[in-house]
Amino acid sequence: MFFRRLFPESIFPRKLSENAERRLRLAQARAEESVIRAHVDNALMFVDTLAEDLSFDRAIDSYIRVMGIPEPLASVVATRTLVVLGQDLVPYRKRQKQDIPTEEPTRPALRIARSR
Repeated sequence: MFFRRLFPESIFPRKLSENAERRLRLAQARAEESVIRAHVDNALMFVDTLAEDLSFDRAIDSYIRVMGIPEPLASVVATRTLVVLGQDLVPYRKRQKQDIPTEEPTRPALRIARSR
C-alpha cells in the first residue's frame, strides 16, 4: 500500500477522454520527431567536424556512442543521418529538376572524407 501512494500507476486521477488521448499521442509524436531532427543535425555536425579524422560512418557511430543514444532511437538517427548525407553525395533524378521544391531546409555543404 505504501508504495502505491509513492508510485501511482498513473499521474492522472482518471482515464483521459479519447479525444484528449489522441491529442496527447500527436503531441508526443511531434516531440519525438523534434528530438530525432536535433540528433540528426548534431550527428551531421559531428560528421563535418571530424571529416579529416574519421569516415562519416565512424563519425555517426561516435556521435551515437558519446551521446549514449539507446536503441531503437540510435538506428533511426543513424539511418536518417545517412539519408541526408546520401542526398548530398548521390545525385537523385528528381533533384535535377529545379522546379520541384524540397521539404528539407537547405543545409551547408558537408566536408566528407571519402578516402577512408
